[in-house]
Amino acid sequence: MNKQALEKYISVYKEGLLKNILPFWLRHSIDKKCGGFMFALDRDGTVVDTDKGVWQHGRFTWMLATLYNQVEQKQRWLDLAVHGADFIEKNCIDEDGRMYFVVDRQGKPIRKRRYVFSETFASIAFAALYKATGETKYGQLSRKLFEVFLRHVTTPGLIAPKFTENRQMKGMAHPMIGIVTAQELRKNLKDESFSGHIDRWIEEIRNDFMNHEYKAVMEIVGPHGEFIDHFDGRTLNPGHAIEGAWFILQEAKYRNNDKNLIDLGTTMLDWMWEFGWDKEYGGILYFRDVKGLPIQEYWHDMKFWWPQNEAVIATLMAYEMTGNEKYAKWHEMIHDWAFGHFPDREYGEWFGYLHRDGSISSALKGNIWKGPFHIPRMYLMAWKTLEEIKRKLSPTGFYSEP
Repeated sequence: MNKQALEKYISVYKEGLLKNILPFWLRHSIDKKCGGFMFALDRDGTVVDTDKGVWQHGRFTWMLATLYNQVEQKQRWLDLAVHGADFIEKNCIDEDGRMYFVVDRQGKPIRKRRYVFSETFASIAFAALYKATGETKYGQLSRKLFEVFLRHVTTPGLIAPKFTENRQMKGMAHPMIGIVTAQELRKNLKDESFSGHIDRWIEEIRNDFMNHEYKAVMEIVGPHGEFIDHFDGRTLNPGHAIEGAWFILQEAKYRNNDKNLIDLGTTMLDWMWEFGWDKEYGGILYFRDVKGLPIQEYWHDMKFWWPQNEAVIATLMAYEMTGNEKYAKWHEMIHDWAFGHFPDREYGEWFGYLHRDGSISSALKGNIWKGPFHIPRMYLMAWKTLEEIKRKLSPTGFYSEP
């Protein structure tokens, strides 16, 4: 990748984040009446449902505080992060310490899930706010919710119902999300003790979810990494594994370009790019069967927004850490496909759901799953990674292997 290409991509990601993606959500999602945010938006930003996803509240609060910490100390970003945190603290935590999944506009609980990802997203939000403000309560809330996550992923029966004893399974989501959550807390709370959790989760992925026979990162395995030859065990989620790959590459960078972690992260990316990249239409497919058998999920061949986002980050990070032009080419491929199909040129932001050929399935800009997280995080991470690559350019104007 040469200097001209770097400058072009930096401009696309930086300007896109600050002048397109973020302004769309700031115009349309803020609930000044009841607090928090409303994320269920039509194409033009019209609110189509006032129920509030708790995941998205944690994610957007984290995003706003992170922009304040990493980009510019804009008071509005900080004020809105506090606005989101206040809603979470007042309405989204149950008496048992667990969090809800959905609340109504006023904050009354609608749904609570068995899994504990509301807790991880709120934890990173409070940690980022602690860094931004120095307020002790945010650090305490962050640690408390992380402990809830730890307790539930390590206590038998809290995550999986009792009837699964006849076929015990575990998913990669817990160690994967655990890694990035601990990374955020380590950074923003300035506490190296979180590295121990990261070590354990990386080794769990390496030992239990990396299937060398199929050259695949498994999504669901037995309790000790056993292959489960049923729909659940055979179904791969390439975008999820590619996201996990860059979490591990991020850890490699933190540890002075640790070669073993670079090898693990790039292997995950290599394997799952092969499964995920649609060789006929382009873009990252949603689900694949590790044996090439039919998939039971009917949306398996759709193109969702977030796997493309994670592939953009992972390919750039792999390129930064290896200098391998293969990853620069993969970045160009995923960037061109994603930016050629997902952005809404008329109203801004991205569509979230496309058919396999890239045609629009739904014009929604937000719902219980899609909000201002994967897309703005991609823009920010890509921008900052490209700036790092730019700083390492050789005198000839080309980036070479570190």
